[in-house]
Amino acid sequence: MKVTVAAAVLAAGDGSRFTGGSHKLLAQLHGEPIVVSCVMAALGAGFNQVYVVTGAVDLGHVLPEGVTVVESPRWTEGQSLSLQAVVKRAEADGHRAIVVGLGDQPLVPASAWRSVGAAKGQIVVASFDGQRRPPVKLESEVWHLLPTEGDLGARHLIRDRPDLVSEIPCTGNPADIDTAEDLALWNSRTTS
Repeated sequence: MKVTVAAAVLAAGDGSRFTGGSHKLLAQLHGEPIVVSCVMAALGAGFNQVYVVTGAVDLGHVLPEGVTVVESPRWTEGQSLSLQAVVKRAEADGHRAIVVGLGDQPLVPASAWRSVGAAKGQIVVASFDGQRRPPVKLESEVWHLLPTEGDLGARHLIRDRPDLVSEIPCTGNPADIDTAEDLALWNSRTTS
């Protein structure tokens, strides 16, 4: 059986700490919406399919072609429900692994997504200068271990089951854009 790997960009939250004029994922970073930068990196990594999990805000009008939108109707109950929504969809579509990243980390390049997706292991975590951050690859064998409630994502699984975790060094910057100040800081910098 061919192993297929999908990417999943989690973009369902309400971005409550962001006080800009729009939802943080729609705010402009270097001329494009933050979420678009994240999705383009996932698309550029060459996965079999790219999912974007939405909830608080409609992102369909800004998303590039070639992505599959997965609605998370229970997004208010935490990130674990968004993760469960995409796992259910990936399972139905026959994928054997998903690489999960966040819609507010626009400085994570396609190379990091690609490296994590290609690495061997049931759980593979990107490491940026020794700091573990998304994207994270989750093989189907661990999907049943993921939380089903709360705002945990895969963090607790990574912490509680180090025997399942591999780490791969990646280039790029894992900074997330949570506030208007974060956005102003990164907009004042040029990307290299």
